[in-house]
Amino acid sequence: MKRRNTPTKEAVINVLSKTGKAMSQSAIEKKINLKSDRATIYRVLNRFCEDGVLHKIVAEDGKQYFALCVNCKENKLPKNHFHFRCTSCQTIECLHEPVHFSVPKNYSVESINCVLTGTCPKCI
Repeated sequence: MKRRNTPTKEAVINVLSKTGKAMSQSAIEKKINLKSDRATIYRVLNRFCEDGVLHKIVAEDGKQYFALCVNCKENKLPKNHFHFRCTSCQTIECLHEPVHFSVPKNYSVESINCVLTGTCPKCI
């Protein structure tokens, strides 16, 4: 479905493109240079996820982080990879380390969520 372009959509994409990392809604809201309420930004983020433009990562802090899918495709990341959440700059980045795991017989894994938390090299 073709969706119309809005200033909020453009601002959200620009922020995520410039950082190259996943960001929380509140971090995105702080970086965009236009007046837009929290509900509008969440609506935009969720629509982008529905359309396959962004992917969502839920960290152990309960926050949702959003990243451009193109960054993962360009970097040829393994399907199951670790994410690193920086507690200082409040971003999440995809790491090129594949996740290896095993489960007991008769279990079927549909998705995994591996988030490491700490301080990124940029913030140390």
